[in-house]
Amino acid sequence: MTGTLVTTFVAASLALAGTAAAQGTASPDGNALYQYWCATCHGAGPGHPGTTALAAKYKGKAPGVLEERSDLAPQAVKLFVRRGTSIMPFFRKTEVSNAELDAIADYLTRRKK
Repeated sequence: MTGTLVTTFVAASLALAGTAAAQGTASPDGNALYQYWCATCHGAGPGHPGTTALAAKYKGKAPGVLEERSDLAPQAVKLFVRRGTSIMPFFRKTEVSNAELDAIADYLTRRKK
């Protein structure tokens, strides 16, 4: 009887570990994460302070809307998200995980690949 319980426990533990591992391998959706975390400030149209600030900074030499940029590097996206800049706050790993930040950076730099 004890052997059966141990076997059942081990099998259940392995099944749960496999499920957790399978869930952990799913890639985060960079577009959805960008819409959630970034588009409020960096979206197209009026009323987006990040877009307004970037448009003023670049004076037409680069788009203010991040999704329209083709010159962004993943490292730069990650640096600005983690450290913040000007009016942009920084985001901790407990807010935007490294995997989520990778997905956002990949989404914003997809045209460079």
